[in-house]
Amino acid sequence: MRDMAKRDYYELLGVPRNASEDEIKKAYRRMALNHHPDRNPGDKGAEEKFKEAAEAYDVLRDPRKREIYDFYGHDGLKSNGFTGFRGFDDIFSSFSDIFEDFFGFSPRSSRRGASAGADLRYDLKLSLSDAAFGKEMEIDIFKRGRCETCHGTGAQPGSEPQVCPHCYGRGQVGRSHGFFTISTACSYCRGEGRVIANPCKACGGTGLVKKRHKVTLKIPPGVDTGSRLRLRGEGEEGEKGGPPGDLYVIIYGEPHEFFERHEDDIIFRAPIPFTMAALGGETEVPTLDGTKRIQIPKGTQPGEIFTLKGKGIPHLHGHGKGDQIIEAVVQIPQKLTKEQEALLKDFAALQEKKKDTSAAGGGPLPRGKWRKKR
Repeated sequence: MRDMAKRDYYELLGVPRNASEDEIKKAYRRMALNHHPDRNPGDKGAEEKFKEAAEAYDVLRDPRKREIYDFYGHDGLKSNGFTGFRGFDDIFSSFSDIFEDFFGFSPRSSRRGASAGADLRYDLKLSLSDAAFGKEMEIDIFKRGRCETCHGTGAQPGSEPQVCPHCYGRGQVGRSHGFFTISTACSYCRGEGRVIANPCKACGGTGLVKKRHKVTLKIPPGVDTGSRLRLRGEGEEGEKGGPPGDLYVIIYGEPHEFFERHEDDIIFRAPIPFTMAALGGETEVPTLDGTKRIQIPKGTQPGEIFTLKGKGIPHLHGHGKGDQIIEAVVQIPQKLTKEQEALLKDFAALQEKKKDTSAAGGGPLPRGKWRKKR
């Protein structure tokens, strides 16, 4: 069920559900221009529409996000870690090409030298059990954090940043574009308003150094190879006070000892003694949450399928579970005792006699009736 608090993305952008990528981009450009914060100063309604349009465009321009949204709506996006944007800097950073088309530069550059931190990727291997039931765990990542030598200033201890001689410490210079009057970052100090004559040797003047960092993950039940978790703000720290990036955790499912996963179903190939296949009986099979005894009917053939409903993987985007598929693997003994061999020869002789009796009874059975249905 879709989140009723959010508007339909197609309706919001005013495009049909089969709209092309170019149509979606044009619709977003039009809305972004109309509701841009610089054109509507202090208008909270315009700011909200600007953010909504950016979120809709971010989803519909991406084939994978769009497919998830078309099938599962807003809830499906949440399950895959898509939670929208943190703020204007995040939007300007993501769609800098579009805003450069508007103004001839990226609005992100006007933030007094601040820049968003880089996104990080972490590849996580999961057992079938952890993927099926979910798990909370901690991982170690290395990312840039505040330099303790210069306390994040970027200047060598004992020295101070100097006022920029070009913008006189403002970090911005005025620039006009039609009906817009926009302040852009000073190119000399990169919008900082100050210049560092003696950069810190530990961080190279960035104010950031690599550090080990622990992150807590909550793995939802049902993830599979290729599933992606997005952790907001767990990427690298931004420079000069910019927002942090995000951490993307990519899931890789490890092969299981005897289960084989097919989407939300699991397959188990059960060894069945040939005597049980012929006579029927009961056997025990493993499942993801223990063992279960199943009945093997008389005359079970190699490759015959049995299904345990609801014993598979939980559906990631909805309720319920897949099934466990059991394939009968009939085992033929490779070595026989003399007594076993004698018994089988007697059985074979009886089969031959039965065949001769059937042949004398009036010809072959009709086509398609060779095997009795159970």
